[in-house]
Amino acid sequence: MAGPRRPTSVSRMASLQPSPPAAARYHGDQAVAPGMLDFAVNVRDPRPPEWLMRRLAERLGDLARYPGADDVRLAQEAAARRHGRAPDEVLPLAGAAEGFALLSNLRPARAVVVAPSFTEPAAALTAAGVPVHHLVLEPPFGLDGMRPPEDADLVVVGNPTNPTSVLHTREQLLAWRRPGRVLVVDEAFADAVPGEPESLAGESLPDVLVLRSLTKTWALAGLRVGYALGAPGLLARLTAQRAHWPVGTLQLTAIAACCDPAAVADAAAAAVRLQACRADMAAGLAAAGAEVFAGRGPFVLFRHPDALRVREALRDKGIAIRRCDTFVGLDDRYLRAAVRREWPRLVRVISEATTNGDPR
Repeated sequence: MAGPRRPTSVSRMASLQPSPPAAARYHGDQAVAPGMLDFAVNVRDPRPPEWLMRRLAERLGDLARYPGADDVRLAQEAAARRHGRAPDEVLPLAGAAEGFALLSNLRPARAVVVAPSFTEPAAALTAAGVPVHHLVLEPPFGLDGMRPPEDADLVVVGNPTNPTSVLHTREQLLAWRRPGRVLVVDEAFADAVPGEPESLAGESLPDVLVLRSLTKTWALAGLRVGYALGAPGLLARLTAQRAHWPVGTLQLTAIAACCDPAAVADAAAAAVRLQACRADMAAGLAAAGAEVFAGRGPFVLFRHPDALRVREALRDKGIAIRRCDTFVGLDDRYLRAAVRREWPRLVRVISEATTNGDPR
């Protein structure tokens, strides 16, 4: 994939750092004990909608058979219609995380992951022996003035980015395309943004790979389901080494169901409600003394000088929140909270812990 090496060029506002192995596999679910109010995991609801559970239950009797070509075709066709793509531009995945695990099949010589961001891409590439560097953004974590080194032949960026919640523009992302480079855009949370205004999912470009997750919006984290969108040749390279039957019958059924027009409309309506809740929650956190960063994702990144006390107080009150010192580019002052309608309880405990002393 890599062409001739060029001198590395990095914006003066960003730093390029090697990928650290420590904490890369820490995820928010590790902070959640049974019975806790969960602000640590970015799954929209506590359970899938009833109609989706019925669709999946209807296929339980088929589990004695291997996933069939018809199931794959129906999933591909549904996702293709949803994004205005051809069916052969859709690759069903066992969660978007599988897409990251497949990236090493592209044989990159120098991979760059924009940080702070989801840690799985760097962890998977590093485990496969691919050299990984992070392009570290400073607050407020936008891409203005930033660019990867010219010799990076694989660039991974989230949109909106986890954990910062920043939504980058299409123009900014497309400006990073280069001959010999593959741009990977993690759009796991794109359907939580009303109208999906900056999505590249509908763009048929030979060097852009978009990863989509169904686990967040549809509460399917336990099923592990998503899909990739890309040119057929790019998808063929991505799957050059992949196990047979990589995606099960229920996963394929979920893709077809969640890409149905009625389901897409339901997700779009929910995204509007979520953004209104997010605005109220962000204002509440700011009133409680947090420095809240602007964003569009279904979670809020904030910084607090007493973040450790906040985490301990929340834990003792049965509330889980995501620590952020495990993300490259952030430290222990940063916390991330999923947008939940129960946010007043979260804000109240933070305010009590830092204004009136620890309520424990």
